[in-house]
Amino acid sequence: QVQLVESGGGLVQAGGSLRLSCAASGPSFTRLPMGWFRQAPGKEREFVGVRTWSGGVTYYADSVKGRFLISGDNAKNTMYLQMNSLKPEGTGVYYCAAPSAWGYNAWATGGSGLDYWGEGTLVTVSS
Repeated sequence: QVQLVESGGGLVQAGGSLRLSCAASGPSFTRLPMGWFRQAPGKEREFVGVRTWSGGVTYYADSVKGRFLISGDNAKNTMYLQMNSLKPEGTGVYYCAAPSAWGYNAWATGGSGLDYWGEGTLVTVSS
């Protein structure tokens, strides 16, 4: 089993920044790619970005490209989501998630089929 724990959410004004963390642990933890997703009130969960632990591959949704950055600390088994120039439409619960095996390629679908999910952390962007 793998446990994912997000932290770092909060209230921020539009144009501000936040950094979210996702700490991974558990006997089944392996360095498979990890993704970030968000779900706005009343909306479907959507893909934000994904990164391999080596940093060799990162991919972002067009809506956050150039403003958000995913990084990782392998020593701490933690991925980070740095969010800059936040917009009110960025309000929502942010989740990190990971597959249990290599080969997952449906990141842009909103994470359908991913095996491990955190509980989420709430980000509120005020206008």
